[in-house]
Amino acid sequence: MSAEARVEELGLELPTAPKPGGVYKPVLITGNMCYVSGHGPLKADDTMMTGKVGSEVDEQYGYDSARQVGLAILATLRANLGSLDRVRCVVKTLGMVNCTADFSTHPQVINGFSDLMAEVFGPDNGVGARSAVGMGSLPGNITTEVEVIFELNARE
Repeated sequence: MSAEARVEELGLELPTAPKPGGVYKPVLITGNMCYVSGHGPLKADDTMMTGKVGSEVDEQYGYDSARQVGLAILATLRANLGSLDRVRCVVKTLGMVNCTADFSTHPQVINGFSDLMAEVFGPDNGVGARSAVGMGSLPGNITTEVEVIFELNARE
C-alpha cells in the first residue's frame, strides 16, 4: 500500500505545511536525499503543543507531541514533493525533547514520531537510524522538535 493510501486509511489529519520560522529551507533535496529541517508539533488549528516534559507535561504528552511533529513533517513533504509516495525510506532522525535535567526516557517520547513513520511508510522503510536527546529548552517552549533525512524514489 502506498504512503498516501496509508494516510487516508489511518484517517490522519495533516496540518497546513508550516512556513519557515527563520532563514532556512523546510526541505532541501540533493540527488535522491531529502533533508527536512526541524519541525515542531504544529496542530491543525495552527497552534503548537508546548510544555517541558518532566515538569509541565508527562511522557505521554511528549509522545503525542512527537507524533504531531510527524504529521507536520508529512504535510511539509506532501507540499514540497507533491506526494508522500516519492519517499523511499527514512534514513536518519534527530528527535529533541524539551525536558527537565533528570528526565531520561527521551527514546520513548520520540517513538511518537517513529511509530507514525512506520505506520505510514511501513516497518522497513519507515524506520531508520535515530538519535533522541533532551534539550534544556526549545523555541516557543514546544515540547518536541524533529529533523529527518529521507531517501527518495528515483523519478520516472
